[in-house]
Amino acid sequence: MKDLKDLVRPNIWEMQPYSSARDEFHGSASVFLDANENPYNTPYNRYPDPMQLLLKDRISELKGVGVDSIFLGNGSDEPIDLIIRAFCEPAIDSIVSIAPSYGMYEVAANINNVEFRKVELTKSFELDAERVLEAANAWVKVIYLCSPNNPTGNSLEREKLYKILNTFSGIVVIDEAYIDFSSEPSFLSELERFPNLIVLQTLSKAWGAAGIRLGMAFASPKIIAILNKIKYPYNVNMLTQEQALEILNNEERMKEQLRSILSERIRLQAALPLLNCVNKIYPTDANFILADVENANATYKALVKKGVIVRNRNNVTLCRGCLRITVGTPKENDALLAVLKKL
Repeated sequence: MKDLKDLVRPNIWEMQPYSSARDEFHGSASVFLDANENPYNTPYNRYPDPMQLLLKDRISELKGVGVDSIFLGNGSDEPIDLIIRAFCEPAIDSIVSIAPSYGMYEVAANINNVEFRKVELTKSFELDAERVLEAANAWVKVIYLCSPNNPTGNSLEREKLYKILNTFSGIVVIDEAYIDFSSEPSFLSELERFPNLIVLQTLSKAWGAAGIRLGMAFASPKIIAILNKIKYPYNVNMLTQEQALEILNNEERMKEQLRSILSERIRLQAALPLLNCVNKIYPTDANFILADVENANATYKALVKKGVIVRNRNNVTLCRGCLRITVGTPKENDALLAVLKKL
């Protein structure tokens, strides 16, 4: 890895971050006259903890990662964007990712006027590490890799991820939004080994909390300090912090729901290939299945007509003729299969 100072944009490295009233105060008090808050309507009259320390303490316990290696954002989309803003000079630097994959990497690059370089997966959706590294020229600061990948569902081969981590001198982001559905281990255990690694996770999937918008980035304390430097002062609101803490304190509930989803995934993997309209399904380590179907657009419309909404991936790279189907409840999955059986 290059020296962090050589990777971060010079203006970001030199800037002084905004210091909120709650950043400056540490300790206990009963009278707060520092932040121009309304003294009424407790507790929502007060600004939330800008560093989300109680929540980070709980995440630290669950993930085995130090508090100073945790960044919390408004969904994973916030750290995806902040990483580009921290490391990539607009109209000069570039990022690399794979195709197909999560669309927000490209959107965030475009918003920041940063070149987005795509490297196609193989026809079996495997990662070509050599081609990724070839695409990562001197102007590439960040590589984004989603594993398990969206929309393909497969985990990227671990040895190829290691090759990229060991070879690339910039930042490598491994987006693990779907890691809880996979038997593959997380890369969180590799943070100390690879100072250029950022791991993204979320409460939106296995924890069933997409509505509260909480994303997590894990990295070296030095990288986390850069992200904290440029985030908005109160980027995670009080309601999200409170609800996230309640959800994370009920780990057994999450595990029970996870068992149900994995059981239903197995059922769908067995049932879908038996249908006349399904040509094949692809292996998955996520909470969804990518299915190659007869006339994807017509099949999608037929499902919509019956009130069953899936994701049409027909126009996505390497996914011609495919629908992405999220694993639902047994009742929801029954409704899906009932419609497809008639096609």
